[in-house]
Amino acid sequence: MTAPAPPPPALVELRHVTFGYDERPVLRDLSLTVPRGRVTVLMGASGGGKTTVLRLIGGQQRANAGAVLVDGQDVGAMDEARLYAARRRMGMLFQFGALFTDLSVFDNVAFPLREHTTLTEPLVRDIVLMKLDAVGLRGARDLMPSQVSGGMARRVALARAIALDPELVMYDEPFAGLDPISLETSARLIRQLNDALGITSIVVSHDVAETFRIADKVIILADGQVAAQGTPDEVRASTNPLVRQFIGEDTDGPVRFHYPGPTVEQDFGVEQAR
Repeated sequence: MTAPAPPPPALVELRHVTFGYDERPVLRDLSLTVPRGRVTVLMGASGGGKTTVLRLIGGQQRANAGAVLVDGQDVGAMDEARLYAARRRMGMLFQFGALFTDLSVFDNVAFPLREHTTLTEPLVRDIVLMKLDAVGLRGARDLMPSQVSGGMARRVALARAIALDPELVMYDEPFAGLDPISLETSARLIRQLNDALGITSIVVSHDVAETFRIADKVIILADGQVAAQGTPDEVRASTNPLVRQFIGEDTDGPVRFHYPGPTVEQDFGVEQAR
């Protein structure tokens, strides 16, 4: 009987990370790993710390305690020069694309190449067209962001995210607001580009069906910690009530519909009326 292959080494690792905004805790002693060369999905209820994890990895925020390691290097301990060098190995697809509205599709994708390299314009042109071709939009090079659909804008943003051939690409809600066809196209591109380019992908999403379909590993966060993790099938088999509520898209469960506050009686004076 052949022994199972060992898991790939981690490209990203969070070790006992604690972080909060002012007095509001977001992550509490959080530890997780992102395997190299795989698609890892971060899921969980809104406000659970998913986007915060991306910000910590990219160095936009620094942990209050613990370590955030990328390829074995502590992002929180980097000075500005080392942090910028580390970011050049990362690509980021922001929620809703975040394209520069006054730049063409071509110039949006060319921007990181012109900003971070000394490549000649003919070489920049070739790279941009190759990246646009990879997302099916080489023919849209001269359009402005206002002239493309939401799904196309997301694909332009993906071409820009991979312009510098990063080792790590992070996606913040890449499927939000997309129609079913665009959503399917975006999900397929994430999976195909991850495998074809040999990159590591971290996807923050609430779309259970589509992300489970492309994920190698799923991590569900709740209350600033890991509620469940593993392959999609392993997470589906979780008995954790919060995980069951999230996967089943139930309104009733550990995650309450009402934000904590005064009781109805206190707000409407029911007790006084009696």
